[in-house]
Amino acid sequence: MTNTDEKTALIRRAVWLEYLTLSWMVVEAAIGIGSGVAAGSLVLTAFGIDSLIELASACVLVWRLTVELQHGQRFAEGAEHLASRIGGALLFALAAYVVGSAAWKLGTGTGGEFSLYGLVLSVVAIPVMYFLSRRKLALASALDSRSLRTDAIESLTCGWLAFVVVVALAATWTVGAWWIDPVASLAIVWFLVQEAREAWADDECCDD
Repeated sequence: MTNTDEKTALIRRAVWLEYLTLSWMVVEAAIGIGSGVAAGSLVLTAFGIDSLIELASACVLVWRLTVELQHGQRFAEGAEHLASRIGGALLFALAAYVVGSAAWKLGTGTGGEFSLYGLVLSVVAIPVMYFLSRRKLALASALDSRSLRTDAIESLTCGWLAFVVVVALAATWTVGAWWIDPVASLAIVWFLVQEAREAWADDECCDD
């Protein structure tokens, strides 16, 4: 059990990570959505939207952690529950968007084009998201915070989605099949739903 000073230091470190996340997500969302729309790529656009969800989640976490710093654990418990629910709802929303958009693209026989900007962005995002997710998971375990764990999982999801984008764009460039983009976008949905259900659950935060 950490003492008050140690816990405060951990919370401040978590806040710093959230501000770092905010800075990166602004760049990632702008480039991801912009290049995705320009190329007509669902997987790249979903990647950009996931960045917006990360941005919202980081804002929620900054609020939740600031509540605890200012008012203590007792006042933070309500914020913890709400923040976890918000994170879960955002993950469900992204999964629904991806499924709906992929179904529409497969039904109409439309796919996306190759995007060099999107490829470079997704390649860079993989190590960035790995770094953020591992640090957040460690802090979530130390602080026993489900909302921080949910945010860490969203960062991890973003990293996996970046990997899917890399594979999809590389395949689009080399093979050129129209169905690659919508099919690739579905690869992340199961993971999104599972983690959204976990975030929405009321049980205690699990150890990593």
